[in-house]
Amino acid sequence: MVWIIFLVSAGIIVLAAVRLAEYGDAIALRTGLGRLFVGVILIAAATSLPEVLTTVNAITQGEANLAAGNLLGSNMFNMALLAILDLAFRKRRILRNAALKHALSGSLAVLLIGLVTFFILADIPWRIGWVGGDSLVIMLGYLLAVRLLQRHQHVASGVTITAEEIPPGTPSLGIALFGFGLATAALVYVTPWLVRSSAEIAIITGLGSTFIGTTLVALVTSLPELVTTVSAARLGADDMAIGNLFGSNLFNMFALGLGDLFYTSGRFLGVIDPAFVLVGLLGLILTALALVGNLIRLERRWGMLEADALLIGVIYLAGLWLLYQRGITP
Repeated sequence: MVWIIFLVSAGIIVLAAVRLAEYGDAIALRTGLGRLFVGVILIAAATSLPEVLTTVNAITQGEANLAAGNLLGSNMFNMALLAILDLAFRKRRILRNAALKHALSGSLAVLLIGLVTFFILADIPWRIGWVGGDSLVIMLGYLLAVRLLQRHQHVASGVTITAEEIPPGTPSLGIALFGFGLATAALVYVTPWLVRSSAEIAIITGLGSTFIGTTLVALVTSLPELVTTVSAARLGADDMAIGNLFGSNLFNMFALGLGDLFYTSGRFLGVIDPAFVLVGLLGLILTALALVGNLIRLERRWGMLEADALLIGVIYLAGLWLLYQRGITP
């Protein structure tokens, strides 16, 4: 029965994520917000909601490290998806086509990840009520990042969306918004079933208490990002595909600060094991590497991968091995 639940829920998530990309693209075209902004903000937030719910559940159960590892580990995997994206669409050179357009979103993601890792280590005992001042700074930083992206996204892309650019057959704004909301609701509802069934399968197969078992369960929560990113790339919305990954890292850090609202025993960041800073720093390195790789426009490819995508993949796997050696589960 658990295998049936796993397969059915995975199928629903794949379908919902595909629809999320399609309706997100329609919203970008109909509103003139642009694929970059919609990918970084709307789709990134939607695909990260299941991880946010997992984090909130972990916090309410007193598992602060599990909550932090879920979000910080997701940052690592999101950047590894860039290498997967390059491999899947190697003829289009997606990473090169998106160069410079994501400089701001990537830089803001690096900034917020850096702030989170700093606050975990600094342990600043400043609170407003039960909420840590560090968490408030992180949440405010995300809101300011959204504002910056909204103001500068057309400058970054160099494109202004007009009605003439909307292809025939694009859903109306009302239908796109309804479909986007419905797909988001499906992700939020079904993902917990997928996570629970995958956790049970890990236990049944004897992997449940191991590093591999817990890491595989964590990867399952990133399935919406994977499917949505690939679907957006298949639509030709490269900006939206890569924006989803940088935007997810931004939103993950906002969610980490938001988690403090549900942790009523004190400062949430203050109770996270400093060992998890290593997970955060690996995510920071991978995000910075992805940003640098986009900006310098490397042209050399190694086999089927661009040089920067290959390096991201190697560092991700090496990072997982390091965490395994330290006994840390992202």
